[in-house]
Amino acid sequence: MSRIENEKRVVEQMVELYCKHKLGLPAIDDEHKALIAYAHKRLDGCKFGDDKPACKRCPIHCYKPTMRAEIRAIMRWAGPRMIIYNPIAAIKHLFNK
Repeated sequence: MSRIENEKRVVEQMVELYCKHKLGLPAIDDEHKALIAYAHKRLDGCKFGDDKPACKRCPIHCYKPTMRAEIRAIMRWAGPRMIIYNPIAAIKHLFNK
């Protein structure tokens, strides 16, 4: 699996975790589905491809400021909890930073 595809999957998992456990929703709502679609679009257009750095360390911020703030809040909340709900993905994500 390519790095881009892996990043897409991790974003989906983090958003799902956030929606279910933080917001108490039974499934991902439309607002967060749109955020996932936006993240996928940005990852598909990443000029670095499979050599991309972690978004936090990237010299090019391709997200709109509002979307960037939203995804950062989700990752800040879901990241530490990924070790409980999906430890393999969490460990891989840490090593890919």
